[in-house]
Amino acid sequence: MDILVQVVGSLLVLAGFALAQWGILDPKSVWYLMLNVVGSGILAVDAVIGAQWGFLLLEGVWAIVSAIGLVAVLRARRGRTSAS
Repeated sequence: MDILVQVVGSLLVLAGFALAQWGILDPKSVWYLMLNVVGSGILAVDAVIGAQWGFLLLEGVWAIVSAIGLVAVLRARRGRTSAS
């Protein structure tokens, strides 16, 4: 089960990256950021459980930065909707 969780988290992060590289997703889109937040969040939790501190640093920061970007995008979107 542990490996399945790691594979799912990794595939989510890699899917966002690949889709952005191929021009399908904008790196500032909600979908891209959600893939990163969820995927890296899963991997960060798994790193805590496994006491993998270097991996937690990588995935934890990745999740936090992605979450900050997601909040910014959602606020900007809400601001545009309110101004209309």
